[in-house]
Amino acid sequence: MYNLCYRFTGRSHEAEDLTQEVFLRVYRTLASYRSAHGGFATWMTSVTRNLLIDHYRRTKKDRATSSLDDEMSHVEERPAPGRRPDQLAVASELSGQVQSALQKLSPDLREAVILRDLQGLDYREIQDVLGVPEGTVKSRINRGRIELARMLGEMGVRPQ
Repeated sequence: MYNLCYRFTGRSHEAEDLTQEVFLRVYRTLASYRSAHGGFATWMTSVTRNLLIDHYRRTKKDRATSSLDDEMSHVEERPAPGRRPDQLAVASELSGQVQSALQKLSPDLREAVILRDLQGLDYREIQDVLGVPEGTVKSRINRGRIELARMLGEMGVRPQ
């Protein structure tokens, strides 16, 4: 849940607060969960998505007036044992560029790409979370990937 919140907001402190709020909502609404409507993980992702939508709407005005410096986010990188400093620098730079490009995607495309490519949900699970037809899910993922690739290309990031 933290990863989903972080990928959507781009800020670790916001993601921590939102993750805590997700678990509070889950605790308060646990009685509404019905296994016949999907798995528990899918239901939790739906709760998280709804919270993120609410958060997005609440902070929309704040984002419109914030400075560009505040909008620059960095993905936290924790070095793995055995990785060389140059590898860490390249990975950190790439991660920052991907996060920056993700933030520029429209919310519909961003959430579809995050759910599929970063959270690893299958199309059916994403369909359940977003409440849209499978064709719409596939279209959003495809358009999001294309737009993300275009933005990364403009940043000078090339596939290897």
